[in-house]
Amino acid sequence: MGRTAPEKAGTSRKQFMLLAGSPILLHTIRKFAGSSAVKEIIVALRAEDLEWARGLLAKETFGKPVRLVEGGDSRQHSVENALATLAADTELVAVHDAVRPFIEHAVLEKVFAEAAETGAAIVGIVPVDTVKQVHRNKIRQTIPRERLILAQTPQVFRFDLLKQAFAQAREDGFAGTDESSLVERLDQVEVSVIPGSDRNIKITRQSDMDLAKLFLAEEIKAQVAS
Repeated sequence: MGRTAPEKAGTSRKQFMLLAGSPILLHTIRKFAGSSAVKEIIVALRAEDLEWARGLLAKETFGKPVRLVEGGDSRQHSVENALATLAADTELVAVHDAVRPFIEHAVLEKVFAEAAETGAAIVGIVPVDTVKQVHRNKIRQTIPRERLILAQTPQVFRFDLLKQAFAQAREDGFAGTDESSLVERLDQVEVSVIPGSDRNIKITRQSDMDLAKLFLAEEIKAQVAS
């Protein structure tokens, strides 16, 4: 899995926490670097983290370009900064959470293929729990699970469509919780959903780290077996 890397000092940001000796961010980059669907990787980081990240990436060999860009005050601003650095002839863009290192290559291939055909596709899973709509602490209705998905990443879009969505959001002062919400506002394409996996976790709590260690151990064991 590559050399052991240092944890980013003085930060609690999850992408820099160590998982089997490497920051979570590095595990995520490695997963995308190993996909034939990915041609280039851009990582948006806070200005104060760029120098440390350059040193981290300099010790790795990915087989494809990995670039760093300065992020913004929000996820939306950071993604927009990254989009601004892409070549004009870029066809598809995937946006992915740095703290989701267990995306499967098969899912990557499917979501890219769907976006190439339709213009917009995300990864998502059907919730296993019953979902209630409430007002304060009182239930108003039970929402059928088959009509719901829990959105994950990557979310993949035609480059021109995504740039237009971000420009429109900026003009309207709209802040979305994910990229799909921005594209949906354009009402130009229907966003497809590719079934994801409950292993594609977003590491945000210590309990997630415990699960991540288990998943990584299973991945390593499978690689050794093959």
